[in-house]
Order: sequence, then C-alpha cells, then structure tokens
Amino acid sequence: MDRNIKWAFLCSFWGKNAKDAIAWHAENGQIDRIGMVIYEQENCGAADEAKLNGIKHVRMPLKDFDNKRDHQAKMVDILLENGITHIFLLGFEHLIRKQMLDAFPNKIANIHPSLFPSFLATKTAIQDALDYGVKVTGITTHIIDDRFDRGTILCQEPVRIDEGDTFDTLYPKFSSKGLPLIIESMKLMENQN
Repeated sequence: MDRNIKWAFLCSFWGKNAKDAIAWHAENGQIDRIGMVIYEQENCGAADEAKLNGIKHVRMPLKDFDNKRDHQAKMVDILLENGITHIFLLGFEHLIRKQMLDAFPNKIANIHPSLFPSFLATKTAIQDALDYGVKVTGITTHIIDDRFDRGTILCQEPVRIDEGDTFDTLYPKFSSKGLPLIIESMKLMENQN
C-alpha cells in the first residue's frame, strides 16, 4: 500500500459505517490510513470515534453556508490542506460537484443500499425494495461520477429479503455486510494507484 494514501470519510448523519470503518482500522493497526472525518450532524458517532482515535474531525453543516457550491468548495480546501488523497461517502447526502470530482479524480467512493442498477438516486432504497416486492436486494460500492448513484462499481453484496421482512428486520442484514465491503473497496481503490 502507498503510505501517502490518506482517506477522509464524509457523513451527513450519525455515521455508523464511518464509525465502524474507523474502529476496524484502529483494531487492525491501520489507523494511519484515515486522515479525517467531515460530518454535518451535531451528534455523530463517526466524529466521536475519530476523536477517540486522534483523527481530525471537522463539523461542516450545509446550513452554515450560503449554498452547496460554497459548502463543497470549503470541503475541498480542507481536504487538500490535510493531505487527503481518497474520499469515502458514508451516509453523505449531497451530490458531489465538479470542483471536488476534479480535485479527486476517480478517488471518491460511495456506498448505496441496493444492487446497481436498481433503486438508484433515492434515500429510501431499502424500503423501496420492500415496497416493490423484490426477493434480493443488496449493497453496492462505487467510484462516483457527477450523477447520484452512478459510476464504476467496485463491490456488490446481495441481501436476501425473506417472507415477512420489514425495514426493521432487513436493515440489520445490510448493517452486517457494509463494513467488509467498505474495507474491500478501499483496498481496491488503493491498489489502482
């Protein structure tokens, strides 16, 4: 692995995936791969885990900026100032704009709770799969482009929907499969350098 690689995790909500990924890296002696967490929500598990592990964490709620363009421009500045080379969107709710895509070409990954190309560009993909009645859904990680939930697929993992499943019974199936996909996707992207 290139020792110069530094990841940033971006999250808008509590940040379970980012929290789990930070904890995994700490437990496996690889915490130096994580350079920072940028988060929005005040109560953020990912930020707490970053603090616990001595990782820089910056709260940047969109509401503190005049518009989304200024919000992302400031993020790009902070990421570059901190030597970040790769980004993983882990529950980040905003479309990544051209300035960030240009600053980190093919270095921004996302995780989405569906098997591409199903249930894209929605914040309710798990519930959508239940409502539609599919028997198998899943998780996709991908390198992003300028459209919501598009780009180059890195990893996919199916999740079976059993008779009688509800959101509350299905969500834990996703939760247990997310971390291995995140770690595998990070390794794939690092090996592309």
